[in-house]
This record gives sequence, C-alpha cells and structure tokens, in this order.
Amino acid sequence: MSLLAFLLPALVAMAMISALRASPLAARLLDHPNERSLHAAATPRFGGIGLMLGALPVILFHGTPALRWIAGGAALLAAVSAVDDVKSLPVAVRLPCHVGAALLVVCVAWPGAADPVAIALAALGCVAIAWMANLFNFMDGADGLAGGMAMIGFGAFAVVALRAGDAPIAYSSLAMSGAAAGFLAFNFPPARVFMGDAGSVPVGFLAGALGWLGAVRGLWPAWFPVLVFSPFIVDATVTLAKRMAMGERFLQAHRTHYYQRLVLGGWTHRRLAASAWALMGAVAGSAIVALEQRAPLQGAIISLWAIAYLLLLARIDRTNPRRPP
Repeated sequence: MSLLAFLLPALVAMAMISALRASPLAARLLDHPNERSLHAAATPRFGGIGLMLGALPVILFHGTPALRWIAGGAALLAAVSAVDDVKSLPVAVRLPCHVGAALLVVCVAWPGAADPVAIALAALGCVAIAWMANLFNFMDGADGLAGGMAMIGFGAFAVVALRAGDAPIAYSSLAMSGAAAGFLAFNFPPARVFMGDAGSVPVGFLAGALGWLGAVRGLWPAWFPVLVFSPFIVDATVTLAKRMAMGERFLQAHRTHYYQRLVLGGWTHRRLAASAWALMGAVAGSAIVALEQRAPLQGAIISLWAIAYLLLLARIDRTNPRRPP
C-alpha cells in the first residue's frame, strides 16, 4: 500500500503533465524569460496542476476528515494560483486566500483547549503555514529545486508517520512525494515544464499543514518539519529579512535569493539541483535520526545545522554578492 501511495500519484502526475504539454494550454501558460528570471527560453508552467491532480485524490481517499479539509484548502489555493498564472492577481486577493487556508488548518487541528497558550500556538501556526505557502513560491525559480524539496521533505514526513503508525498522514505524505517525483521527470535540468504558482503555493501550504497536523497529533515535535524544510525556510526568510531591512519593496519580484545568486554567479541549474538535493537529503535524514535521540543531542543536531547555515550563507555572501534588484 505504501509503494502504491507513492507510485500511483507519480504516474498520474506524469500522465497529466504529458497531456497538458500536448494540449492548447501549453501555448497559453508559458513563462517567458525576463530580467527577474533564471531561464533563457519560454517554458510551460502547468507542472503543478499535474502534481496536484496526482496527489490530492490519494489524500482525499486515505485521509481523515481533517486531512480532507486540508486537501480542500490545497485545491482552493491551486485554483486561485492557476488563475494567477494566467492573469496576475493582486496581493489583496491572493494573501487572504493563503491566510484563510492556513486558518482552516488550525481550526481542524486545534492544538488544545481555548486557553491563551493554545491560542498563541494556533496564531503562530497560522502564520507559519501561510508563510510556507508563499516561501515555496519564492523558492520555485530554478530547475529541479522545488520538486526536489517536495519529494525529499514529504518523504521524510512519510517515514516518520509510518513508524508512528499514522497511515493517513503517511499515505498523504507519500502521495505528495510521489507526485513531486513524477513532476521532476519533466523538471529535472534542463526543465521542460515549470511548477507554476498552481503547484508551488499549495505544495508549500501542504508542507506547513501536514507539519502542523503531525505535531498536533504527537508524531513529531514542532522543530521537525522546520528542520526538514529548512533549506527553503532559511533562504527565503533570510532574504526577506534583508530586503525589509534595506527598505526594498519586498513583494516585488527579484533575483536576490541565495540560490538565484549561485546561478547568476555561474552555477548551472543541474549543479544547483544536485547540491540542493544533497543538502535536503542530509537535513531530512539528520532530522529523522534526531527524533530517536534524547533532548540534548537533538538540540546539538539543530544547533549544528544552524551553524552550518550561517557559514553557508556567509560564504555565498562573499563569493556571490547580493545585487540590488
């Protein structure tokens, strides 16, 4: 059943993307190169539609009521983001949808009684889930990057959920990991299809939602999903903080993310993807190992990764200086 939960979404995602590539939609949903992008040729950006069509039916079939609500929220975000892919929607339309979907997750998986601590945790969870939806979109700018993070990150969720005996979360995570693998068949450098907002936004949302749900159910501590997806969280959050500190229009498209600066500095998309996947795999693997350790060793592993990120970002700052947008 676990193998089927991975393979079926992968095959459906591949079939749907192949069909979309052969349809008239391929010519309408092209991502044209501009001064803010890293690609050189117009590329279809509907891969996320195939990814969602591969994963969401499995989540709905195997899911608990809470997971079905979460899948519904992801479907809503995919629909809104698909419209955004065709015709750019204003932030005033998109952001309330992101926050509303995050609030839905918090409501269906309330962390406890309605006391001040629970309310504060719920508010923090809502912000974190909405931020995950957005940061995944920000980080979807290089071949193989977002698909690799999804495949590895949700794969880590599945391993832990299977060990804990929570089949619904395990199969939901396997479905996301498998659908991401199917998408990567077309997105591995050089990419023939991009994920698009219709994929990156709901994928990020589901990373935050499943991470929250697993924490509420006691499958993992709150630090686990943060560490698993830290390659994206660190780059996006540090970049946003720098842009805000410099008074830049942080909602405007730019090329100042650390991964973007590596490509602008001469890295190929394939080299970036291989390096990023190695980092993602190491982080996810260490997070799984840390779950089996006592609190002091868990803290040491998290601290070592924090130091590693500081050194890595500092090195990129030296070798590939930030270019003003």
